[in-house]
Amino acid sequence: MMEVIKGGVTAPKGFLASGIHCGLRKNKEKKDLALVYSDTICKSAGVFTQNKIKGNPVIVTSEHIEDGKAQAIIINSANANTLNGEDGIKKAYKMAEMTSKKLNLKKEDVLVASTGVIGQPLKIEFIENGIDELVDGLSLEGHIFAREGIMTTDLIKKEIAVSFICGDKKIKLGAMAKGSGMIHPNMATTLGFITTDLNIGSELLKEALQKSVDKSFNRVSVDGDTSTNDMVLILANGEAGNEELTEKNLDYHTFLSALTYVCIEMAKLVAKDGEGATKLIECYVTGADTEEKAVKIAKTVISSSLVKTAVFGADANWGRIMCAMGYSGEQFVESKVDIVFESMKGYVVVCKDGNAVDFNEDKAAVILSGDEININIDLKSGDECGNAWGCDLSYDYVRINGNYRK
Repeated sequence: MMEVIKGGVTAPKGFLASGIHCGLRKNKEKKDLALVYSDTICKSAGVFTQNKIKGNPVIVTSEHIEDGKAQAIIINSANANTLNGEDGIKKAYKMAEMTSKKLNLKKEDVLVASTGVIGQPLKIEFIENGIDELVDGLSLEGHIFAREGIMTTDLIKKEIAVSFICGDKKIKLGAMAKGSGMIHPNMATTLGFITTDLNIGSELLKEALQKSVDKSFNRVSVDGDTSTNDMVLILANGEAGNEELTEKNLDYHTFLSALTYVCIEMAKLVAKDGEGATKLIECYVTGADTEEKAVKIAKTVISSSLVKTAVFGADANWGRIMCAMGYSGEQFVESKVDIVFESMKGYVVVCKDGNAVDFNEDKAAVILSGDEININIDLKSGDECGNAWGCDLSYDYVRINGNYRK
């Protein structure tokens, strides 16, 4: 049985975290540097952006994680350290090196992540001057500060932790994430950091992370832009003391279920916190002949700017949904499609068998005025289903991104 607990990334045994303001942000009240650390070496895995332009931290971390081991992750906000040429890659390596020296680790066992403005030189001297304070501040309570240090335009801090049983051992799993803008499914569109005290083989850990990401972060879209710096990393230090998981048995599937739950909750928080967003949208597609088709249609619908603006305006304009389905690239029979809008304020059928139905527009507007909106689509052509999460598109999205560097 899985239980939601407190503690974020420091909930599992052996993990500490820290977060400080080092000077990358102009606002001294906001933290801009974070660290996650295990007191023992961890099995590690990661998934990374598919954007052809990759941030320097993505390049360095992809290299450092090749052996499936790591012990620390250093993360800065306010600057993406991307498109900075040779100088940028040197600074990404230096972030790992200075952290490793302070923690007495191999530099290859330090992973690096950055988020913020693209194309501006990273003021590495600020990080270097703050590294002592960052490492000295490592603590069990440090997850509170670390989750803030990774934020950019985020309005809410995103973290979760759960516990579950493997064999006769209690396992803990914690996570924190950032993401608010430049978010679209194409790997794991955000920065996400996951810790666990589970003892598990490297290959199984890597496979579990990819499966969990496919059902969570890869089903999120805020604005259609895939970032250059996306990554989701997991560290597993084995300190729970369970027998190492090396095969896909019941304990593995228990872990996979918990990991997927954690990733989904983080993905939903990212969508809900979309820049300028006022509503979380979930599109749930049933009656498909394959799960892949259901997911593709759902992702296309929640990515549609016209669908997003209709939800913002509480306008039950279901034709925009059908239009988005039509350019998803997936085949379906339009004369079979049913569409329902649903929220905590009720539900309304707006399309039946591909045609309009007589529905109460005022009731639909009330339903769409909720802060969590479900768009339920039934293709009536199979037994598979899939979903995706997004947010509405408001006036504030333009305001925020029109002044992002100011």
